[in-house]
Amino acid sequence: MPPSKSPAEFKKEFVSQLGEGPWDETWESIAQLSPELFDASVKLIAVPRKKRHLSPKIQQLMSIAVDAASTHLYVPGIQEHIKAALKEGATPAEVIEVIELTGTLGIHACNIGVPLLVEVMKEEGIYDKHPTMGKPYDAEREKLKAEFTKNRGYWHTFWEDFLSLDPEFFKAYLDFSSVPWLKDVDGSGKGGGVLEPKVKELVYCAFDAAATHLYVPGLKLHMKNVLKYGGTPEEIMEVLEIATQLSLHTSNVAAPILAQELGKQ
Repeated sequence: MPPSKSPAEFKKEFVSQLGEGPWDETWESIAQLSPELFDASVKLIAVPRKKRHLSPKIQQLMSIAVDAASTHLYVPGIQEHIKAALKEGATPAEVIEVIELTGTLGIHACNIGVPLLVEVMKEEGIYDKHPTMGKPYDAEREKLKAEFTKNRGYWHTFWEDFLSLDPEFFKAYLDFSSVPWLKDVDGSGKGGGVLEPKVKELVYCAFDAAATHLYVPGLKLHMKNVLKYGGTPEEIMEVLEIATQLSLHTSNVAAPILAQELGKQ
């Protein structure tokens, strides 16, 4: 069935809802191949933009986190949302801080893997014989626990066996993950990075909730932290709505390929 509107009409509808910036040939392809999907997609993206529990700038920063996460790395989206974030008033320091925060996703290899390793150690009868597992922390580990709690503003039980097993790697990750929480961006010497703690925690929620990751323990923890820092359920919900837009990358990538192949015939 041919499209019900002309390309110009599709673009006008898109721009009226989402602005000129995101429009490109991928949306042209979607509109021509499936006008129904085009209309539904535009409406899906528009919901958080109309409600604005988060400012347009913060919404764009959340989209950067979803697209730049190592489990997704959707380059067109990263480019689009960095450009849009800067247009909405984000500073380079704010954008790079989102990238720093999002770059911590890889530690979930340990958050998932260490508990499984402990389970295997117990099943194989070597856990109780290990010199540090299940034992009280020594002075070095107590210091690292206190440092993590101070730098990151929380402590969770899933760090405990990790710290018991390998304090050297724990320290390296502590330093890596603390960069956006400690860096001095204004020369005042106070540190704290540039984004408020609530927004930092929303960034963690964004990439933990994304369909390419779905890290449930971290998502729940960071939701609690958002509320602790004064955030609202509506703000968290808006981050989830933004993360849901990852679905649209299927058609953003595939529709132009289909259109290209059809053009060859």
